Amino acid sequence: MNALVNLAAEEENPLLPPLPELVIGLIAFAIVFIFFAKKLLPNINRVLDERRAAIEGGMEKAEATQAEAQQVLEDYRAQLADARHEAARLRQEAQEQGAALIAEMRAEGQRQREEIIAAGHAQIEAERKQAGTALRQDVGKLATDLAGKIVGESLEDVARQSRTIDRFLDDLEAKAADGTKAEAGR
Repeated sequence: MNALVNLAAEEENPLLPPLPELVIGLIAFAIVFIFFAKKLLPNINRVLDERRAAIEGGMEKAEATQAEAQQVLEDYRAQLADARHEAARLRQEAQEQGAALIAEMRAEGQRQREEIIAAGHAQIEAERKQAGTALRQDVGKLATDLAGKIVGESLEDVARQSRTIDRFLDDLEAKAADGTKAEAGR
């Protein structure tokens, strides 16, 4: 049995590599590690730093853009409020001007209406006087002709005729005016 253990001890352990292979492996590992540490690791760190800076810069830029957009939105809302206020003011002014224009047009229409009525009254009065004068002449002529036919002789004296007719018509007008006053008093 001892012999077997010795024999087994002389044989190498399959879990432990031979020492020269272990030294060569460690040297190769050290070379690869140093290469990675000196060449690749700084490049990787630099790329990662650049990426981190780009991401942070992008976030800062996004925050700045968002703040700017918020400021533009607030400015827009302020301008919109000002525009609405200005529109309301203009609408109010337009309503006031419209009301003033309507009042002015009504006053002008009233003035024109009164002028037309006054002109109509003046024209009616002139036509009434003209008709009264023509009626006096016609009534006087008819009365003179009728009186001449009744009396049997011509009453052609114009001056006397005119005075008689005027006196007769003045008496009629005075009686008519007294009758109108008496009816108004009732």
